[in-house]
Amino acid sequence: MSNTPLKFKGVPGSPYTKKMLAYLRFRHIPYQLLIGDQAASLGMPSAKVDLLPTFYLSNANGETEAVVDSTPLIRRFENDYQGRQAIPSNPVLAFLNYLIEDYGDEWLTKAMFHYRWHFDADIKMAGTILPRWSGIQSSEDKLIAMSDYIADRQISRLYVVGSNDVTADVIENSYKRFLSIMDDLIQKQTFVLGQRPSSADFGLYAQLTQLAKFDPTPAQICMEQAPRVHAWTDIVDDLSGNAAEDRDWMNVADIKTNLGPLLSEIGRVYAPALLANAEALQKGASEMETTIDGQRWVQPTFVYQGKCLAAINQEYQNLDADSRAQIDDIFAGTGCETLLFQ
Repeated sequence: MSNTPLKFKGVPGSPYTKKMLAYLRFRHIPYQLLIGDQAASLGMPSAKVDLLPTFYLSNANGETEAVVDSTPLIRRFENDYQGRQAIPSNPVLAFLNYLIEDYGDEWLTKAMFHYRWHFDADIKMAGTILPRWSGIQSSEDKLIAMSDYIADRQISRLYVVGSNDVTADVIENSYKRFLSIMDDLIQKQTFVLGQRPSSADFGLYAQLTQLAKFDPTPAQICMEQAPRVHAWTDIVDDLSGNAAEDRDWMNVADIKTNLGPLLSEIGRVYAPALLANAEALQKGASEMETTIDGQRWVQPTFVYQGKCLAAINQEYQNLDADSRAQIDDIFAGTGCETLLFQ
């Protein structure tokens, strides 16, 4: 474990940047966030895929390389830094943590992207502020041009995440149900897996930093329907003072009661999306079509989410027989059981 700060590039409007910032604060891992052109000015290498956040880490040869993807990065840091772990040692909780984190990263982000670039007020907000985060001293003429460029580019990419006129109701209704589920859950226990945060919390929180706090339309919905979730998002910003005792993880016996509604929501919307995507990829199709929540869903296939489904199953297969049996029992009737290839 090194006291040298982790250097990484990110911006406030990136949910995954927020995810990693909250994780690092909770873990007491020192960091240095690089915004705008700061990474380039330090001569940092480019990632193969330009995603945020981008971490600059030493490889096996001692060379600095650019690394992306928050989920494997968290697992890497869980091994590299001891104390205040964000992944439970209990294998059943750890598996559920993985699934819920993935749901936040890959399904809730559809709501974040949809609301941000589907409604006029949200387009105006994002188009105005996003370029200023990275270019705070740029001229107004340049910022206006960047605003138009960003808005046009992102609106044109809505179809990639599945946001379109066919799927809009599914996305919006799922977001509203999620808010109600989270509102009920945090009245029972402060975090997803008990009284201490896990990486699942940071995955859900990441999307809420935008949905509940920044983008006008979903933020208004959150304030009207679940102001407790708005407040929870503020709290998760900095959990450096939160306790992290083993006794603070929830009891496995309470999973069905406390997490049942969230797992049922995952089984209701995310599971059929993953399965249809995987089937379409296997057929070599460029588009997937299925029924989600009783409504037609159509979007381009997504190779990365094919990998997500495979990773969920690998995590399941890595469990011992008793833990797999417990997961099977917990999943029964939620729809999540369809994700597992026995």
